[in-house]
Amino acid sequence: MVRSSDNPVRYAVVGLGHIAQVAVLPAFAHAENAKLTALVSGDDVKLARLGERYEVGTKHQYHYEDYDELLEDGLVDAVYIAVPNHLHYDYTVRAARAGLHVLCEKPLAVTGEQCREMVEVCDEEDVLLMTAYRLHFEIANMQTVEAAQEGEFGDLRYFQASFSQDVSPGNVRLMPIDEGGGTLYDMGIYCINAARYLFAADPTEVVAFSESREGDERFSDCDEMTGAMLRFPGDRIAMFVTSFGAYETSTYRLVGSEGEAILDPAFGYAVNLAYEFHRGDEKRAETFEKHDQFGPQLVYFSDCIEQGRRPEPDGREGWADVQIIEALYESARSGQPVSIDVVEPPERPEAAQIITRPGIEKPREVRASGPKD
Repeated sequence: MVRSSDNPVRYAVVGLGHIAQVAVLPAFAHAENAKLTALVSGDDVKLARLGERYEVGTKHQYHYEDYDELLEDGLVDAVYIAVPNHLHYDYTVRAARAGLHVLCEKPLAVTGEQCREMVEVCDEEDVLLMTAYRLHFEIANMQTVEAAQEGEFGDLRYFQASFSQDVSPGNVRLMPIDEGGGTLYDMGIYCINAARYLFAADPTEVVAFSESREGDERFSDCDEMTGAMLRFPGDRIAMFVTSFGAYETSTYRLVGSEGEAILDPAFGYAVNLAYEFHRGDEKRAETFEKHDQFGPQLVYFSDCIEQGRRPEPDGREGWADVQIIEALYESARSGQPVSIDVVEPPERPEAAQIITRPGIEKPREVRASGPKD
């Protein structure tokens, strides 16, 4: 569906929890081709205060139960889905059926089957679906992709990553795994996606082990820690560990036959990301100022809507990662390796997608204090 208007693409942000408040809503100030037009929440206080802050009037503030009314009112061209993981499927499909484009937070859904249906419905309705992988536009990660593609590290051999934090009780990330909780849906997905875009390939077999500390009630419904190994074509291997009960880490290393790349920190959105490239005795290092990583997503997706161009990362990109996560949890339960044949996305991210916008000051949250809200 090509949109011919010269006006900014009009968005509704669906879900006003932590990530929406500290990252998505402020990002509209850095997206000249996108306009925040409507808000959706189940909380009257959030709607009123955030509506006032971002100049979204009461007529454009909707409760969840009025979501279908919003979809039919003709006020918006696209929705940004920021509700809890297990609700992504429903809110995406309903928007697509109403002819609206969808930018959906990761993970795209909590099962591969749901992802498949989301992709198919968006294709049937001729609307665009993009998975909100902010690092596909981030300079440190995409310059590493470029260096890997140009052979700076030689023949790529292996990838290893660590992504961890100590999560407080009550955090939404601690929901049951089948509702999108657990370390892989929240943090491991970044490690998986990074390995895939650095190798420009998808794994064929995975094995995983999950652990939870005995007596720690935080992890009664999900894993506290998962270690994974993924076999890639070309005799390559990716390894990573994710944890909700450890010191904060966010790093990966890509090792080739002639050099390596180290990103530390690698995955965060509110910190200065940095890399070191090593080749022989040569070292190239750079630390980047903290950037707004959400504004670039809005700019890029709005351009795609205006031009009728399929986005990268599209729905298939998000679908592939969910298939891999399902296989990893299956392996952790069975104690056996799991062979997989994931859907292949039509494109891979590249340095040409880099978009930078200045960092933002974290706004004061309204009835939210981190991801648990």
